Amino acid sequence: MKNRRSIRLKEYDYSQSGAYFITICAQVRECLFGEIVDWKIALNDAGKMVQAVWDDIPSHYAGIDTDAFIIMPNHIHAIIVIVGAAPCGRPDSDNGQARGPAPTGNTTLSLADVVHRFKTMTTKRYADGVKQNGWPAFAGRLWQRNYYERVIRNEDELNEIRQYITDNPAKWYTDEENPNEETSRP
Repeated sequence: MKNRRSIRLKEYDYSQSGAYFITICAQVRECLFGEIVDWKIALNDAGKMVQAVWDDIPSHYAGIDTDAFIIMPNHIHAIIVIVGAAPCGRPDSDNGQARGPAPTGNTTLSLADVVHRFKTMTTKRYADGVKQNGWPAFAGRLWQRNYYERVIRNEDELNEIRQYITDNPAKWYTDEENPNEETSRP
């Protein structure tokens, strides 16, 4: 998009091994994935679908692991770990066929590739849920165009971010991502 400013670190290789903290928000921060009940997330069917897609990422993409993850009513927080320069499309041990979509060539997935695939898979499944199960429709896009990322530089940061993710539902009532922040306090 013309004049769109990147929030990524210039000249940083987001396909190199490391851990990355990401936040992805639903378009217009619409609460589509569940609700906070007693300071815990109660996922609806759409939220359970998002969880299933997340849980499946490592089985589809060699060199990609997942760590802490939380679905909030209108966004997710997650840690993605790129563990090495493995080719995309992990071969299936039973029949030698690649699982999951893979780009052409033996390239390594970057953080942006993983986020794009996550967004694509969840959007397709959410749209199916709208048609088949009456889930609330979304306008235009399920997810906002961009996402927040942070390169995790050491074990202390990793542990702090894991704790932040774990504690996030308890902070929902004062969270800036909560569209009803002022009126949703218990």
